[in-house]
Amino acid sequence: MDDLLTEEHLLVRDSVRNYVKRELSPIIEACAENNYFPSHIIKQLGEVGCFGPQIPAEYGGGGLDYISYGIAMQELERCDSGIRSTASVQGSLVMYPIHKFGSEEQKRKFLPKLASGDMLGCFGLTEPDHGSDPSGMTTHFKEDGEDIILNGAKMWISNAPQADIAVVWAKNEEGTIHGVIVERGMDGFSTPTTHGKWSLRASITGELVFDNVRIPKSNILPGVKGLKGPLTCLNSARYGISWGAIGAAMDCYESARRYAAERKQFGKPIGGFQLQQKKLAEMLTEITKAQLICWRLGNLMNAGKATPSQISLAKRNSVEMAINVA
Repeated sequence: MDDLLTEEHLLVRDSVRNYVKRELSPIIEACAENNYFPSHIIKQLGEVGCFGPQIPAEYGGGGLDYISYGIAMQELERCDSGIRSTASVQGSLVMYPIHKFGSEEQKRKFLPKLASGDMLGCFGLTEPDHGSDPSGMTTHFKEDGEDIILNGAKMWISNAPQADIAVVWAKNEEGTIHGVIVERGMDGFSTPTTHGKWSLRASITGELVFDNVRIPKSNILPGVKGLKGPLTCLNSARYGISWGAIGAAMDCYESARRYAAERKQFGKPIGGFQLQQKKLAEMLTEITKAQLICWRLGNLMNAGKATPSQISLAKRNSVEMAINVA
């Protein structure tokens, strides 16, 4: 696989991998066990370039290609799926829509701070009664002079309790979906924490509640209307997940390989038995196949040719493969 990567790709992989080993691996098990989000890593993730590496450098991003972005997500999820989720939301669901659909003023105001980790963002689409059916959303706003008044609620929102801004999708009075940037501190905006999660326990999850929140019209994303907006964002996020799941599988494989070399039965390491060797070989084969799919998809993303179906294919394959490896 390394022969297909550029020097820049390898540098991204090594820098993120070294950061994970140094800063995250020593604490992640305790964080997951205690359902604790280590918020001090937000600035660290910005410094290492994990927030929006595919966003142009003029807006604070890394100016890198989509393969670099995927590799960074892979290395984060070799440590923990929740940490990768934190970075995916920031880069694909907050920075991406602001860059793609936002005004120049919005880009200049928010993107550099999001890239550096000075701001944390979240993405509000899922509602209590509308998950896989986002067109049925009930969160809505009405115009009031130079402002809009937003009402409704979103749930299962990664990063929400500590987010400085939220990219929220809501309907106007005509029923058309728009993206709105809601900022921490606006009256009527609250973000209660979701407790008792059974997975992604090292990330933080919550709700977004809007009770007559007054927002300037300048915070509406002008570049898109309708479901195309949020669904385009989800395609970007799914691409990152397709690489991230490979990272989870890689960590499972390495744990199994190491255990097979250390655990002894019948006078020798169990890795010396063909049945164990077969399992390890199958793991590595499937990981490599998934990496090749994502590498090809990354090239299509770079060329602007990747389709939603291709992105979903890669994500589905990577996730199923990771479950089987585990």
